[in-house]
Amino acid sequence: MYKSRITGTGHYVPDRIITNEMLSQWMDTSDEWILERTGIRERRWFEPGKDTVSGMAANACKNALELAGIPASQVDFIVFATITPDYYFPGSGVLLQRDLGLGPVPALDIRNQCSGFVYGLSVADQYIRSGVYKNVLVVGSEIQSSALDISNEGRAMAVIFGDGAGAVLLTRSEDESRGILDSILYSDGNFAEELILKDPGSSRPLRRIEDLAVQAAESKPFMNGNQVFRHAVQRFPEVTLEILQKNGFSKEDLNLLIPHQANLRITRYIQEQLTLPEEKIVSNIERFGNTTAASIPIALSEANLAGRLKPNDLVCLTAFGSGFTWGSNLMRW
Repeated sequence: MYKSRITGTGHYVPDRIITNEMLSQWMDTSDEWILERTGIRERRWFEPGKDTVSGMAANACKNALELAGIPASQVDFIVFATITPDYYFPGSGVLLQRDLGLGPVPALDIRNQCSGFVYGLSVADQYIRSGVYKNVLVVGSEIQSSALDISNEGRAMAVIFGDGAGAVLLTRSEDESRGILDSILYSDGNFAEELILKDPGSSRPLRRIEDLAVQAAESKPFMNGNQVFRHAVQRFPEVTLEILQKNGFSKEDLNLLIPHQANLRITRYIQEQLTLPEEKIVSNIERFGNTTAASIPIALSEANLAGRLKPNDLVCLTAFGSGFTWGSNLMRW
């Protein structure tokens, strides 16, 4: 059986920077209030007419391909994670295939929210391990700012989320000592409505655009912050320790943990629970906010560019999000 390993990383974020001070002009908030609750100082929001979900993904993928030294023509498969596709349908995977000028390679869209990249990497890994594909692009890309309620009513979510894209090229390898070691994935739909964007959904009788305007509350994202936080601080360290122990490692063996950038308080709690020193955890939420499916690949790309990933490092990616869904990927870099 083959192994799969990440041979290229890349990311793209919009040029438009939205600071906490800017948000305080539009709603009743402050830099201190946002920092205390989220750890975020600024985030990127897309520029209409310039940035699209698939376009940002294409930029991230081009960076990953360039770093890997592999032309786009050798890509066999696309796995695209997003909760904010450019269109209701078709999915953004085929738009990325078009944007990259690829032949008729298959494209799979994944809707696992903040866990989307971890799920996507697991899917791609299985295709490569089984010998079906050789080079797979796994990407997370989000434009969330266009759906945010920039008012006092929507403040709790508007201050958290940002836009951006991250990607990796996963490549077949016969080197047993390096690559993806394992993935563990979970879900619990009992909490599906605790973090949700209900409309446009197909299970209600009225879902035309004009009807959504009448039922505006149903077409805005909702988050039960206390429930999400309570479950996140349990699941993040739990699944990280599980995948380490399953593969014969301890937390002391871990060289780098790259968690989904949900909230700095959650990241600090994970760090404390796992007793990890600062240099063993990646956090960039201060500059980008929560970019959902894009957060882990953006953080991974930044860590790689900064030289924080060394050959044979033991690296863990861990995510938790709406669904609830959560999981981890463990790899030898």
